[in-house]
Amino acid sequence: MGTGMGARLRRALRAASHALRDLPARWRRSLQFRVVSVTMVLSLAVAVGLGYFIAQRVADGILRTRLDAAKEQASVGFQSAVQDFNSKSLDPTIDTGVLATNVVRSLCKSSTLFQVAVVLQKDADTAAFPAACANLTNNTIPADLQTKIANVPAGQGWYEFATVQYRQNTKADAVVVGQRVTANNSGTEFTADIFYVFPLSQDEANLHTVELSLVLAGLLLVLALVAIAWFVSRQVVTPVRMAAGIAERLAAGRLEERMRVRGEDDLASLANSFNKMAANLQNQIRRLEELSRVQRRFVSDVSHELRTPLTTVRMAADLIHEARETFDPVVSRSAELLQNQLDRFEELLADLLEISRFDAGAAILDAEPVDLRALVQRVVDSSAPLADRKGSTVIVEAPEEPCVAEVDARRIDRVLRNLVVNAIEHGEGRDVIIKVAASDDAVAVAVRDHGVGLRPGESSLVFNRFWRADPARARTTGGTGLGLAIALEDARLHHGWLQAWGEPGGGSQFRLTVPRNTRVELLRSPIPLEPEDSSHHLRQRRGSTTTPVQPQSQTAPQSQPQGSGHRTMLDQSATSSRPGAVRAPAGPPGSPKAASKPGQDTAAVVDRATVSSPPSITGFGEGDLRGDVNGGDGNGTGDQA
Repeated sequence: MGTGMGARLRRALRAASHALRDLPARWRRSLQFRVVSVTMVLSLAVAVGLGYFIAQRVADGILRTRLDAAKEQASVGFQSAVQDFNSKSLDPTIDTGVLATNVVRSLCKSSTLFQVAVVLQKDADTAAFPAACANLTNNTIPADLQTKIANVPAGQGWYEFATVQYRQNTKADAVVVGQRVTANNSGTEFTADIFYVFPLSQDEANLHTVELSLVLAGLLLVLALVAIAWFVSRQVVTPVRMAAGIAERLAAGRLEERMRVRGEDDLASLANSFNKMAANLQNQIRRLEELSRVQRRFVSDVSHELRTPLTTVRMAADLIHEARETFDPVVSRSAELLQNQLDRFEELLADLLEISRFDAGAAILDAEPVDLRALVQRVVDSSAPLADRKGSTVIVEAPEEPCVAEVDARRIDRVLRNLVVNAIEHGEGRDVIIKVAASDDAVAVAVRDHGVGLRPGESSLVFNRFWRADPARARTTGGTGLGLAIALEDARLHHGWLQAWGEPGGGSQFRLTVPRNTRVELLRSPIPLEPEDSSHHLRQRRGSTTTPVQPQSQTAPQSQPQGSGHRTMLDQSATSSRPGAVRAPAGPPGSPKAASKPGQDTAAVVDRATVSSPPSITGFGEGDLRGDVNGGDGNGTGDQA
């Protein structure tokens, strides 16, 4: 029995503890709870204040009534005592104590609502003798009241609230009314101080009953107000909650949801307005969907329709291009320009068709286990001629272990090719570093260049279609403006991330992260988004903000032999272990760089204004960035057009 009671008590305590912990959350989330709570607190405060005021007024009224009644009854008793002293023949030799006792008995018989105490003195030469009713002690009268009575003329009464002592060792609050009475009977002077004691026990009981009634009435009033507040607030909160739920369903795509309209009040007006808004949104979204569908169909149809005339033009252009040696120089140059622009036009047409497939949701992922190191090496080999023309050295840092992931090799090859070509084009002849790394659940490839970088805000635009960092810059090696948009869609198709980091003058880094298994959700990337040689990391390591250092290799000399040093497969453990180190390519004999040994670390001091600009960091993906960046978000953006 005791064990069951203890278990129930513990469950009740745990439930109460959980309810108390949930109060802050409920206060934040529930408008109805706040309204009811505030109403309860304010009602309780009003009830307490009003109850206290009423109790005080009732207590004052009861005491005033009791005091008036006590004065009236005491006055009658005093007059009766004077008449008894004057009308009755008293033996002059009677003992003072006996006389006092007789007087008390005579006065106590008149009522049971009070007790009487008498201090009698027969003449000035005899001592005063106190006497009281049977249940009242003789010395219970307050001394200060006795002093007041003794110092005023006879016939003038005084009263006082005091605590009196009974013979049963009990005490009680009472009103004590006293007066001095004098009489001359048979030539003997009698002086008697008479005190009427009116107990307040019944009045206190009445007051307690009134206070209890006020407390019960106040609690009932508070509960009633809380119930009313709950009911009224529910009438207001319920439509708001319905509107919130319908808004969430509208956001989820259920555009046919509507609020139920009742009556013609303000809430009905709110429901009507909400329904009109939902209907307008539905119509607008449908129009936009139709317009988007028409646009996608138009792009797809135009792209398909252009392929036939483009094939004919290509055949004719190929014939002209093959015979350009027989033309004069102007016509021959025109044939070369025509061939180049046809190449770009074919690329643009292919990209438009690919974008239209993504927009239509028709892109298909043909995934198979692929070692991304091989894909990277293939891309580096194919971009070697461009790197030679630009004077850039492409360095690959990859582990010895395979970095296998389930990917569509054609799409990942296209993404990597786009990133590498962009890095070479924008690298200004400096090194381009490609890092490959793998973790238990992901494989990442980061492409780092040391070119102009990205200005603040540009990283949120680089994946936009047809976006250019410099609109006035001419495209010298292909580039349709759709490559990065397609790369982003390819990364998303793999449930991966394509993210970007950049800073003005410090180059940029683009990171592709794909899960090893297409059914695994990415949580982090094996490669930090912000590279270790960024100016931000260098300032932290060097502990100085006055002379920031940015690792930036010197421009490769034009006299370097073609193809030498452009493609290097490095083990990650073989690279320089010093953070931020960059290898300087070998220069011609006699140059300042020639004095350095191969692989020697160099660093260039850059202008303060350059490194003071905040790095531009963004990325696409649903996971965190592991604290590797100083900005951006998990849905990042970024690439160079």
